[in-house]
Amino acid sequence: MGDSQRSVKGRPSVVPAGHPPSPRRESKRARSQRLQAIVQVLAQLYPTVTIPLRHQTPWQLLVATILSAQCTDATVNKVTPDLFSRYPSAQALAQAPLAPLEALIHSTGFFHSKARALLATARQVAARPDRDLPRTLAELVALPGVGRKTANVLLSAAEIEKWPGWDARAGGLGIVVDTHVGRLARRLGLAFSLDPTKVEAELQTVVPPDEWAIFPLRLIYFGRQTCTSRNPDCPHCPLLSLCPAGPHHGETPWLATRGRTAVRAGSSRSSSSPNPANST
Repeated sequence: MGDSQRSVKGRPSVVPAGHPPSPRRESKRARSQRLQAIVQVLAQLYPTVTIPLRHQTPWQLLVATILSAQCTDATVNKVTPDLFSRYPSAQALAQAPLAPLEALIHSTGFFHSKARALLATARQVAARPDRDLPRTLAELVALPGVGRKTANVLLSAAEIEKWPGWDARAGGLGIVVDTHVGRLARRLGLAFSLDPTKVEAELQTVVPPDEWAIFPLRLIYFGRQTCTSRNPDCPHCPLLSLCPAGPHHGETPWLATRGRTAVRAGSSRSSSSPNPANST
């Protein structure tokens, strides 16, 4: 049965004339052209975007990003003012006792592993000759508790906020893939994997390098406001004509495999570590 005849959750899925075909049948050229149109729409919706995690220094953003694993930005932003007041730098945090640190970050969840990761990272940064954060992806992911997503968050912020002394692209800037980016990439037919690292690689084949820092941030904004995990507002979505999942109410029938229904487009943590500090 063709994609236009599939039904999702008992609802008929009818693909309008001129709508994008199943991504499995779309040429790379057509996908690239569609991506360009998506980029333009999102740029119009969000001409100016800021990093949702509050910070004043690269170190503070690193700490906030580690804390954001399996936790909302809103909760992290409530915790970090007191945390940064007591421990404003890596050197200060490196001397923090474990128990008080755990108490400060308790509400972010998984506070035992996060506290240990923060202390290990702070001590390693404090021990560097320049006592500062490394500025390349390869060096950042070598820090305890820092995964590829967190490193990309830092490099993206350096690109967007124009951090002095940072050259994000020379440092190996990639594409941040969090829950929202993974979900939207699959719904928009720009990626097919549930593995964030593979999603990043798939996006890098179609997203222009000069969009790598800001495009995922716009996707995050859009994913929170319109293309939500449950009950996305497909009928009123400004990307509807560009989204192959739109006629399927946000589901992705082209990702169906033998013996299972369409993959839940909101699922993106299949490869996440049980220790959230190691999955950032």
